[in-house]
Amino acid sequence: MDSEEIAGVLQSAGFEINAAADYAAYTIINTCGFLRAAKEEGIQVIREAVKEKRSGRTGKVVVAGCLVQREGDAIQKAAPGADAYVGVGRMGEFAEILRALDAAPPAKPVMRIPTPHHEWTDRTPRVHSGPPWRAYLKVSEGCDHRCTFCTIPSFRGRHSSKRLEVVLDEAKRLADQGVREINLIAQDVTQYGYDLYQKFMLPQLLKELNRVEGIEWIRILYFYPNRLTDEVIEAMASLEHVLPYIDIPLQHVHPEILRAMKRPWDGERYLRLFEKLRAAMPDCAIRTTFIVGFPGETDEHFAYLLDWLRQACLDRVGAFLYSREPGTPAAEMPNQVPARIKRQRYDALMRTQQRISLEKNQAWIGRKLDVLIEAHAEDGLSIGRSFRDAPEIDGVVYVEGHHRPGEFVNVEITGAAEYDLFGRMP
Repeated sequence: MDSEEIAGVLQSAGFEINAAADYAAYTIINTCGFLRAAKEEGIQVIREAVKEKRSGRTGKVVVAGCLVQREGDAIQKAAPGADAYVGVGRMGEFAEILRALDAAPPAKPVMRIPTPHHEWTDRTPRVHSGPPWRAYLKVSEGCDHRCTFCTIPSFRGRHSSKRLEVVLDEAKRLADQGVREINLIAQDVTQYGYDLYQKFMLPQLLKELNRVEGIEWIRILYFYPNRLTDEVIEAMASLEHVLPYIDIPLQHVHPEILRAMKRPWDGERYLRLFEKLRAAMPDCAIRTTFIVGFPGETDEHFAYLLDWLRQACLDRVGAFLYSREPGTPAAEMPNQVPARIKRQRYDALMRTQQRISLEKNQAWIGRKLDVLIEAHAEDGLSIGRSFRDAPEIDGVVYVEGHHRPGEFVNVEITGAAEYDLFGRMP
């Protein structure tokens, strides 16, 4: 999303965007700084771009995004040689930055790393780079929660919503370009609008988006547990184009670990929430993620998590090994879990969920699903996604025959694996 907006700002200002060119006057690297692994990858990409610049295969190098914001001046020492380092939320300034570099190349790199806060424009230009039938639509940036393991508030700033009319304008422009599925994203989509309108506006946003002509699927990503209210559930259950898909990262379920994480509620309340969701939307797909090996997590805590997982019967589950991120309270907590134990717990959790996922998928055999075709596979199959499958995250549906990417087909499910379904046209 941020990269698409940077490209849109530059294209609107007259710059040509061509990722396949043999030579580029500018190479812009938009980094992620969420986890240590992303930092290491980002530094390596910067060093390679600087090497390309010195060999004459590219012009100026501009490094942007979370890693710059998180590391500050230290990023210049870790990955020197770029011409500019730009923090988060500065997409609207990129044309100005490039022109300034052209006008008078500075002796030292340009450093634009203000206090993190996302600056929205009235009309956010973007170059849609994904498949033409689907797109992500960011509705807010930043986070007001203070989870003890998370670095996001430190480099993304406080929660900042995009105005309702701007979101709707962007959705309409995407629909005009042929987009049929929009995926709403935010660090906490349930907080949408509160900073602007002094009330939680997600239900109203969904009602407005549901009326956008051409959009068939509206998927919501990243609910915060205690803000998935009755009003939100009612809107999702009643609106034709809003998918019954719940992505609600829980991180853990044992009350002691959740308190250490500064996360809300506990496993029992999560189960009651899921009962309410399934009563309103019987076929809803529920996805979550967990952190295994959080400081202080004992064998008993982890066994509690596995037992809870068997009760919850979730459609999709992902897991992360706890990463000790500098600057977070959790990094300084006692009883850090050894890497070997974290890996064992990760494997045990995913094996447990595999069996649950297979049972959930097998329950769809003999039923029909609308599938959005995205690609062709070997053996005369097409690959698509149902409402249960977020792009690039969940499973897929293999459909007999070659169907046009971007079209919806109604499929009878004939087979199931742990993550994927198989079907044919009835």
